[in-house]
Amino acid sequence: MKKILLGALLAGILAAPAVFAETERGFVSATATANKELAPDTVEISIAVVTYDNKSMQKATLENKELSDKLYNTMKGLITPANGDWVKTSDYSAQPVYVYTNNKRNFDKYEVSNRIIVHTKSIDKAGDIIDQAITLGATNIDNLNFTLSSYEKECDALLAQATQKTRTRAELLVKAAGTAITGTKSISASCNTTGVSQRLMYNMMAKSSVADSEAAMGSSTPIETGVIKIYANVNASYFVK
Repeated sequence: MKKILLGALLAGILAAPAVFAETERGFVSATATANKELAPDTVEISIAVVTYDNKSMQKATLENKELSDKLYNTMKGLITPANGDWVKTSDYSAQPVYVYTNNKRNFDKYEVSNRIIVHTKSIDKAGDIIDQAITLGATNIDNLNFTLSSYEKECDALLAQATQKTRTRAELLVKAAGTAITGTKSISASCNTTGVSQRLMYNMMAKSSVADSEAAMGSSTPIETGVIKIYANVNASYFVK
């Protein structure tokens, strides 16, 4: 009976998978960056038309529609859809406005707001677009956002440069330590940009004076595009022997 139990125990041990402790592998880590400055080739202009009426939401809505339609049609004539340009409504709201007097809420007026985004690669037309919008009744031009259509391509190229830098630095370190790289342990990478977004503060009180002054000078609103700076960051670890 003892021989049978001993034999079964030995058989179970022999049948079990072998477990070996993996020897810890050494590694070296390196970090590198690469960057590039480029002129933006695309701009998005945020234009708002806000209308009010003290008695009728319908009147505020109809007035807004009339102004927005003129603005939309004019903007479409200033862009080139074949280049990927477009005009769209980004936000629309219609609501009553209340004011508080002595902690009491009182109805003030009806407000209708329609926000239009103009996306174009014709950056040189940005000033004309702004002037036309103001002339046609835009009440706010809030923001200009300059971007680069080749951002992904530029990012990939910079990441490749930064990755090569990490390898070069790692090889320099391991050579000084009297060893060598045997493989890649891990790589993490990211791209980011510094801003070229401009906030404009044209409003209902200023729009007519701005339009009149620009018309008198015979020139469009000056726009400085600046540059877009792209940064690529890479952290890499390499196995060594």
